[in-house]
Amino acid sequence: MMRVLCACEESQEVTKRMRELGIEAYSCDLLPCSGGHPEWHLRQDVREVLGHPWDMVLAFPPCTYLTVTGNRWFDVERYGDKARERHRLRDEAAAFFGLFTRLDHVPYVAIENPVGVMSTRYRKPDQIVHPWWFGDPERKATCLWLKGLPPLVATNPVEPRVIEYKNGKGTDSPWHMETMKLPPAERARARSKTFPGVADAMADQWGAWALRQRENGGA
Repeated sequence: MMRVLCACEESQEVTKRMRELGIEAYSCDLLPCSGGHPEWHLRQDVREVLGHPWDMVLAFPPCTYLTVTGNRWFDVERYGDKARERHRLRDEAAAFFGLFTRLDHVPYVAIENPVGVMSTRYRKPDQIVHPWWFGDPERKATCLWLKGLPPLVATNPVEPRVIEYKNGKGTDSPWHMETMKLPPAERARARSKTFPGVADAMADQWGAWALRQRENGGA
């Protein structure tokens, strides 16, 4: 039986799809799961289980302090101690991200994050995908750092939906604009969820692929 850890995934979007393939997949997060399957959810610090004999780890580390969208808040001259604290939290987030880059005992690893500082602090991602590649008509640039896994292939490209800013100085995706109305904690959780099409692609193209590799005598 192939064992997969979906780290920092309370939504269980990928976990559930892996289970549908007959893979022993578990989500892990400090938060309770919202995917409806607590029996597959490890509610604990993922660092406590990373050393287990996983065949694959798909990691979704928190991006609040890693994404470039909030870079203006790191201006120490303007924001003083608040900016210094954000720099400290960014360093912590980067160190946590780094845990998933050193899983030498795991043959297949994917780390997901938005466009952010890890492209320079670690290395450039192996690919950047969008939900609209996989049937969800939204833009959300998602970086993937891969070990032992093939890049995802677009399965159902559709035209992404966009909304123009009222000031005419750019566009945004409807889903992103809608999260603006949420309190900070809820907004962060909503923005971190994996779109269904992307979750399907991860399961079908990575989970099923790894199963075939095993059947053919691979890892």
